[in-house]
Amino acid sequence: MSEPLDATGVWAQALRALWEAAGRPTGASIRRQAALQVPPLKVTAQSWSDWRNGKNVPVKQATARWLIRFLRVQARRHTPTFVADPDPWWEDAWRRARTERQRSRERDGRPPNPHPAGPCKSADRVRTGQVPQQADCFQARAVADQLERAAPDGPAGACHVLAGMGGVGKTQLAAAYARHCWQEGVHVVVWSTAATRAGIIDAYATSAVKLGIGKDEDPERAAGEFLLWAETTPLSWLVVLDDIQDPADLRGLWPPGSGSGRVVATTRRRDAALAGAQRHVIAVEVFTPTEAEAFLAAKLGDLAPHHEQIAGLAAELGYLPLALAQAAAYILDQYISINHYRGLFQRRLLEQLVSEPQALPDDHLRILTATWELSARQAEQARPIGLARPLLHLASMLDPNGIPATALSSPPALRYLASRLSNPTAPSASPLTAEVVDEALRVLHRFSLIDHHRTSLHHEVHIHQLVQRATRETLATQPDSSAQYPALARAAADALVDIWPPTERDQLGQILRANTTALSNAAGAALWDRDRGAHPVLFKAAASLGDSGHVVAAIDACITLCANADHLLGPDHPDTLTARNDLARWRGHAGDAAGAAAEFEQLLIDRLRVLGPDHPDTLTTRSNLAGWRGEAGYGYSAHAEFEQLLIDRLRVLGPDHPDTLTTRSNRARWRGVLGDPAGAAAQLEALLVDRARVLGPNHPSTLTTRSSLAHWQGEAGDPTAAAAALEDLLADMLQVLGPDHPDILATWNSLASMRGLSGDPAGAAAMFEALLVDRARVLGPNHPSTLTTRSSLAHWQGEAGDPTAAAAALEDLLADRVRVQGQDNPHTRATRDALAYWRLRAGLRQPE
Repeated sequence: MSEPLDATGVWAQALRALWEAAGRPTGASIRRQAALQVPPLKVTAQSWSDWRNGKNVPVKQATARWLIRFLRVQARRHTPTFVADPDPWWEDAWRRARTERQRSRERDGRPPNPHPAGPCKSADRVRTGQVPQQADCFQARAVADQLERAAPDGPAGACHVLAGMGGVGKTQLAAAYARHCWQEGVHVVVWSTAATRAGIIDAYATSAVKLGIGKDEDPERAAGEFLLWAETTPLSWLVVLDDIQDPADLRGLWPPGSGSGRVVATTRRRDAALAGAQRHVIAVEVFTPTEAEAFLAAKLGDLAPHHEQIAGLAAELGYLPLALAQAAAYILDQYISINHYRGLFQRRLLEQLVSEPQALPDDHLRILTATWELSARQAEQARPIGLARPLLHLASMLDPNGIPATALSSPPALRYLASRLSNPTAPSASPLTAEVVDEALRVLHRFSLIDHHRTSLHHEVHIHQLVQRATRETLATQPDSSAQYPALARAAADALVDIWPPTERDQLGQILRANTTALSNAAGAALWDRDRGAHPVLFKAAASLGDSGHVVAAIDACITLCANADHLLGPDHPDTLTARNDLARWRGHAGDAAGAAAEFEQLLIDRLRVLGPDHPDTLTTRSNLAGWRGEAGYGYSAHAEFEQLLIDRLRVLGPDHPDTLTTRSNRARWRGVLGDPAGAAAQLEALLVDRARVLGPNHPSTLTTRSSLAHWQGEAGDPTAAAAALEDLLADMLQVLGPDHPDILATWNSLASMRGLSGDPAGAAAMFEALLVDRARVLGPNHPSTLTTRSSLAHWQGEAGDPTAAAAALEDLLADRVRVQGQDNPHTRATRDALAYWRLRAGLRQPE
């Protein structure tokens, strides 16, 4: 008896898949629709059963064409994400199967029996299912080595689960492995489209029939017979379960973990149920840059003449194999350059940058965006029901390289997520908490829409940049997108502000700034509103750059803020003026005190015009202008301006307003700078009484006044008393602020200096050495205060008798100041001068 015909089996398997996607219409409904055609087509219940089960194919091509078109229409309605094979493929498959049937009749005089009469002989080889053809310009990948090492002489019963997001090439890896096994002589190779339980059973049942151990009339029983055969046969076998969408579909259907076979599964899921005894999960990631660039170069040929263009396109597509293949197909179809495509990529929707469905490359069933939309729909139905998609929306606005999980579960995020649930106030609805959000993050992780790593501090959530873009573009097509998108952007911004710490430590500040940049790029004008102004997160990110020592970057961020504010809010909007204020301030901190003063002078003119002379912001601008004039060398002018400002703030705000008290502090400082430390100490002593009365003895401003008072007492000639006052102050500050507060560290700095001025340079150096450890830990190695501590440490090491150590420390510090603060920063210049001094004291040769 002859074995089932391969071409007929190919036709039948594809027909069954299309029928499944169409909702499994009955034979009677198909017969009725066929009869309504002009001219009528004849389809009987028996003929339909034969076609679907691989016993025959339609005799007439017109019948085959109509049947495929009818099922395709039904599939579009029932399973919108399913993409059927193109018409040319169906016609070729029908023609091959029809030719095969005709030749069989000519040879045997009757149709072949599709079932072997007895068990498969050792010499027979069986192949079930259609293994996808190798993709054009297929890339050998490192991940494939894990499979190749297991085939065909690896451990029996091994199961490899290839898990990863849609589009990373899992099916192509599995197909390459299946072809390799077949070429190496594996006796039975079964390829199953495992998107449904029925599809898995059909593949097993078909294999059982081919092996002569089951009957077509009872697929469930035949599938069981195949699994039993796989467990007991001495023949080698391979089962590929492609695209598992629900691990529950494999309950009772996993091939045995013993015997002489192996299993490969592909899935976008990462459920624990997919792992287990003898099942090894292999994470499939995107191409490496080298693999992606090699693919594009091979695929595009003459259209890819420059490596820089190839590398740029690969990076913009996130090295995702499916995106690279569909982009390359579009470039070839349109015959355009890479740079032309990259321009379109910035302006058009993703779905507009792929070829027509029938022209997708390498038998792709879906366009890029549909691949992830299917996963998002499935995730949305998992518990907590309905939360996965709005959570994905939030993640799509932030940094793909790392999002703090605390941002996604912060109060602003919880409020947004609750507003997007269908009925969050229903009696049966559970309260939305951080724990529930964590469960939803695990759902998105299981469906490979995000990576959620609990051990990655402050950047636990990663998401591919194209998944983000596809999510945002899908959201933009919703009917209420004009209101929903700004609400989403502001919710994400509110979440970042909510978790932004007053004092940045470790990498959190850098991560939050990266998230703000990504959010600003994604949100566009949604973070700007003429009524509410610019969102505070934009100012927060710019200030964070400066506070962490990246002053030049802070200036650049403020320049961008000013330009956007001027364009989106207008030149006289309060937030536009605030952005100019911040820009001037950071120019001053970068060493351009005169430039800062000039900008504040112009800002004062505009604030006087827009807000009036007594507005708090106008008075603040006068304070800033006076301070930077003093830093620019005009100390007497600064002191006089603070005197006049004090008069006006007393009149406008009253004697106990915090800004009035701050003006008194600034006036005292400049009095001390101008050579009257005793007068400065007297004014600060009076200020301390008022701040303690108004703000309380433990208020940070009151404690700061005590620190300033001790400083000027020391400068006035009594460093010992100043040191004693600072020690008392430290004890009080530790109780109020905690050991790592920046003000505590600043007070330690003052105390160390006073110890040195009191005649104990070695003790001062020891204190600065301990302070350096704490400041580097709390503020980071590049923070301005940390760099200043290194400068003080070097100074007191030299004063304690070790000028060589001081010179060595300053040489290292100079390199870091140049790197962090720039060549022309005043602190850099001061460090260069100090290095020359201590090299001279140490008798070292000055550099050329």
